[in-house]
Amino acid sequence: MASDETTRTLKAGEAASGWDLPSIVAGLKRSRDALHNIRYRGGLRPPPSREAVVAALRGLAAALFPAHYGQPGLTDETIDHFVGSTLNAALITLQEQVERSLPFSVPDGRAEEELRHQAAEITRAFAAQLPEIRGLLVSDVRAAYEGDPAATSYSEILLIYPGLTATLHHRLAHALHELGAPFLARLVSDIAHSRTGIDIHPGARIGGSFFIDHGTGVVIGGTAVIGERVRLYQAVTLGARSFPADEAGALIKGQPRHPILEDDVVVYAGATLLGRITVGQGSTVGGNVWLTHSVLAGSHITQAQNRSSGGAAGASATRASSD
Repeated sequence: MASDETTRTLKAGEAASGWDLPSIVAGLKRSRDALHNIRYRGGLRPPPSREAVVAALRGLAAALFPAHYGQPGLTDETIDHFVGSTLNAALITLQEQVERSLPFSVPDGRAEEELRHQAAEITRAFAAQLPEIRGLLVSDVRAAYEGDPAATSYSEILLIYPGLTATLHHRLAHALHELGAPFLARLVSDIAHSRTGIDIHPGARIGGSFFIDHGTGVVIGGTAVIGERVRLYQAVTLGARSFPADEAGALIKGQPRHPILEDDVVVYAGATLLGRITVGQGSTVGGNVWLTHSVLAGSHITQAQNRSSGGAAGASATRASSD
């Protein structure tokens, strides 16, 4: 019956438009099912809803910082009720989206009941981490206030600074990534990227008191490791220098390939750091520097110094990185 109805609809569309709609639809079916099939993990499944994930993130932010992201008129008597009800609704939505995301992450076709159970466990563990995540975010807010002379208040940072918005999303996305929901975590990071122009892979490990100033164009790769009290400026890239391949020429996934920034590192605007290099504690990397070798603690790297460093610096950096 459905097939007959589809045929009638296609013929009606063809008659009204003049193009060969049935032939095009049949060609697209052949492409999906045989010629260019990319549904290698089973049948049709609905992906996570971006709109639902945005709503869940809005609720989580409101539960973490109700005075800034919550509803107006909250008082000491009503704030805990607001946080509880808002968080409950956000977690219900999040669990559904975790469940919808899992078939796009796991390598085998699992039963619906198993996916549902796994989604519940991931969401429960994620919820338990929220107080710790809030503590990290408060350290990030303080770092922004102390590191930016233009900042007038914590509220300004929470409500206006794109770097804090991106960091908040990353803290949530990283937790989901580590708990076994990497597809949903990537969606969360993409939502932040769309809002701020800051692209942080959810796999990146970032310590507390992290501050991205201005932020537009910052890229942080998935295996990057960032220590405590690190500050980045706009258009900084922590990227990969090369992509190792196996004997068949396919890229090897999951290899550490992005920089390590130790504690108290500052990287100024436009700098590009590539490969599994280590920038030692307390170092400063100047604007527009292109850095592909490790540097020792307390280094101050400028464009002129980097051009004159040569192979010896690269060799000593390699030793420092492997210690």
